[in-house]
Amino acid sequence: MTGPEPFTGPPPPRTPRSLFSLADLPTATLHRLVERSCDLYHDPGAHDDPLRRRLVGVLFTRTSTRTRTAFTAGALRLGAQVVTYGPGDLQTNTGESLEDTARVFGMMLDALVMRTSGPLAEMRRMADAGGLPVINAMAAEEHPTQGVCDLATMRLHRGTIEKTRLLYVGEGNNSATALAQGLSHFPGAELTFLTPPGYGLPERVRREAADRAAATGGTLREIHRPEHLPAAVDVVYTTRWQTTGTSKPDPGWREAFRPLHIDAEFLAAWPQAMFMHDLPAHRGEEVTGEVLDGKQSIAWSQSRMKLCSAMAVLEHVLSGPSHGRH
Repeated sequence: MTGPEPFTGPPPPRTPRSLFSLADLPTATLHRLVERSCDLYHDPGAHDDPLRRRLVGVLFTRTSTRTRTAFTAGALRLGAQVVTYGPGDLQTNTGESLEDTARVFGMMLDALVMRTSGPLAEMRRMADAGGLPVINAMAAEEHPTQGVCDLATMRLHRGTIEKTRLLYVGEGNNSATALAQGLSHFPGAELTFLTPPGYGLPERVRREAADRAAATGGTLREIHRPEHLPAAVDVVYTTRWQTTGTSKPDPGWREAFRPLHIDAEFLAAWPQAMFMHDLPAHRGEEVTGEVLDGKQSIAWSQSRMKLCSAMAVLEHVLSGPSHGRH
């Protein structure tokens, strides 16, 4: 009878397939994620339980309705089991390092879906130290899984994403970053971001996305006055003015945002355009209930797509041999 193998310390780092930013993805991969999301929208059962015998951790330290439900339900629908963590559950609250926590996750889980109040760099550190795939379910800098959802919703309703003319209205937040980084992968896309002065896209993001769009025959511009709005628009997109987990240093910030309120009169300039909102919405603030529930709105279809795009992302990061140590 032999004894257990000698302990040799933490497992060696592995190279996981994570999703941190849409800027990291090859264009072909992003296209596949969009198409797969649409396939699953039409038939959520169009799979053979590819995540069976996998364990997916879901770590959310910030509020979430759609994204947390989508990834939890999506993992279960794909055959995985799920371990969930809330803001007070981990020993990082008592001083354990992120790297030590990540090593434990890497020994026990196959992937981690993560939303925290920290920067994206923390997710990269988690993946590096734990050697497991990490899915960015929203960081301060970007919300890439929302971007996959948004692109798939446009593809579903327009039949194509190429040459889409998008008008984004609101703060240059993490959802706006995902839209800029994602839509600029598609040929001929025309992106206009109407943002209050001082609340635009991060300069690095604007440059990267503009360069990528230009390389595919598209454009990206940022404006700050409604007088400069484009004449032709296919999609009008907004988000709530106060992004989850953030605050604004200027106590009078609402006055800067008020001209960006979307009502029926604003939307009437583009009667054929679709209206999108990543939700939750503050009715009467960034958008009226008349618009959100109106005939041009596809926001609720967009919300349903959260599940389908989460499933597509989970399939993507967990394809191939198991990452876990079970």
